[in-house]
Amino acid sequence: MTLSQQDQAKKDYDNSASIYNDYSLLPSGQLESQLIKLALGDCTGLSILDLGGGTGLHAREAIDLGASRVDVVDVSGEMLKIGQEIERSLGRESDTTMRFFQADVSKSLSHLPLQEGGYDVVMGNWIFSFADKIEVLEAMFRNIDTYLKPGGRFVGVRDADPWSPALESGKYGGSCRWVERIPGGVKYLCVLHCSPPIEFEGACLEVIYSGSSEVYERFGLVDVKTVSYEEAEIVQKDPQFWNLFLERPNLAVVQAAKRK
Repeated sequence: MTLSQQDQAKKDYDNSASIYNDYSLLPSGQLESQLIKLALGDCTGLSILDLGGGTGLHAREAIDLGASRVDVVDVSGEMLKIGQEIERSLGRESDTTMRFFQADVSKSLSHLPLQEGGYDVVMGNWIFSFADKIEVLEAMFRNIDTYLKPGGRFVGVRDADPWSPALESGKYGGSCRWVERIPGGVKYLCVLHCSPPIEFEGACLEVIYSGSSEVYERFGLVDVKTVSYEEAEIVQKDPQFWNLFLERPNLAVVQAAKRK
């Protein structure tokens, strides 16, 4: 039986949980992290919901930026276990600064004890890369809309150009073994060149990777924009190295606000 995109994601991330944080050491991982932190800005006292937050890598960055609480939701139990182990190593396992919940973010999260009244920020990093149908994508946006306070901010990483030469070269730490068209988008096999390499199957709809703001706006998100790559310190330090990526970027960090 063919696995659903979400079940395949759970399997892939469960298998790679113990080494996934190594992605943050790759050039594309460092760029992603810096762009997310630029999008988040000052998080002093803010509550954050991190959809698809995995081991809490970006959740911890939000805490470093001042967030008072981050709730992480992810489909992979193994990724969440790694996150909890990291929190124990930091001596935070007994407080509520970061909580971990296992759930599919393309389905209702009403069974989880999430914060009443919503969150100041909702993050959704790479979650749209596992939406192979518009119904799945809309369900993800429905959760963003449900849990984001009016006036709150959304921050997320999305696919940009699935056929980017940057992915063909593997120069920045990631590549695609294959890209195939599906109705309304693409599916692909992504390889992160960690040691050992991490592989996972993804899928993304054109309405997302094209950079369109249509779906965002349909679910109450306005002022949709991408963070400038040139603002990232890693690009500023070696712009020549990033030339191939900048010609046709394969990832983008999006920020938006919810209508008040």
